[in-house]
Amino acid sequence: MAETAAPGTTVEATHDGAAAPAVVHPPAARETPRVRGVLLDIDETVVDLEGAMDRALREVSGPLLPHLGEDEWVTFCRIFTRGSDDIYDRYIAGEITFAQQRVLRAERCLAHFGAAFVSGAQAASWLEAYETAQPTYVRAFDDVHPFLDALEAAGIAYGAVSNNVHDYQRAKLDTAGLERIRILVGIDAVGAAKPDPAIFHEGLRRLGTTAEETVYVGDNPAHDVVGAAGAGLRGIWLNRRSATLDAEAAAAVPVQVASLSEIPALIRS
Repeated sequence: MAETAAPGTTVEATHDGAAAPAVVHPPAARETPRVRGVLLDIDETVVDLEGAMDRALREVSGPLLPHLGEDEWVTFCRIFTRGSDDIYDRYIAGEITFAQQRVLRAERCLAHFGAAFVSGAQAASWLEAYETAQPTYVRAFDDVHPFLDALEAAGIAYGAVSNNVHDYQRAKLDTAGLERIRILVGIDAVGAAKPDPAIFHEGLRRLGTTAEETVYVGDNPAHDVVGAAGAGLRGIWLNRRSATLDAEAAAAVPVQVASLSEIPALIRS
């Protein structure tokens, strides 16, 4: 009866083709594929959206809260940018419009300081002023262009996958001087948002790389790192604010950096 090798092993042959069971090699260790593509989040990853929001919020909300001090304005802005994720999630889920979520977040900030829009017309006026002011403050982080330069020098393709609609994010990138990020996938491309694998896979399709050879970089551990891993990519958490995670969340986020400048060395190793 013929013998077969154990699954995952290699049996060498003698010069005449007969099996030589004395020489058996274990399976070769799988190497991490070379990185050929990088996909990026946009807000707080390549674009300082929070800084732009802070400046615009102070500009257009000042008349409603004329006596707020510096510390109170910081609180106002942090409620809007970090303390209203539940409202933004309603927009992502299609329950409210983008404009509505902005007004609701503003109402939450005002309520914290005992104020409110006196009418729908005032809320609409605030929204128009904010939508005009905010884009003028949008800037790219200082580490973005050097990082993209390094990717281009290494022949690594790059693009962006964002939890917002394409045209809005395209305008934001262009305003920030990031026209060179030509590949951009928004939630309207596939009708899905991160962490759904579909939006990552669309990014891979446009980039022309496989999941195994692509890295995703973003500031949200759950959406950007765990979500990317669920789609087969390697996720890197860009932790610009030196945030800390609980033990369970940290276990799912094995790689983090404080700056994009750290990534080229990581993906070359």
